[in-house]
Amino acid sequence: MSSVGERLRAERDRLELNQEAFGALGGVNRNSQANYEKGNRSPDSDYLSSIAAEGVDVMFVLTGERHASSTDAMSEAEFTVLQNLRSLSEADQAAVIRLTNALAATSKGEEKN
Repeated sequence: MSSVGERLRAERDRLELNQEAFGALGGVNRNSQANYEKGNRSPDSDYLSSIAAEGVDVMFVLTGERHASSTDAMSEAEFTVLQNLRSLSEADQAAVIRLTNALAATSKGEEKN
């Protein structure tokens, strides 16, 4: 079975990020990310929580098992929309949700015609 570090690397590769960019998702520098991937250090809960919020399948990282809630099931466009949404303020997120709800309702109405 692969190690936590190897699975972190697999997630980084899946997201097509270098160590510096992936580490930044978790609030660490490139050296810390490299140490996690080499198995020299273990990531803490703050790091894992932060990368999970950015679409990393932390359950896979910890257990080696993929879960249906993983962003693997998302298209690249869906993943980009989710990342952008998460970068907005709560008020802006609410506005985006209202907008997408309105667009979806309009689209459903057009499909009936």
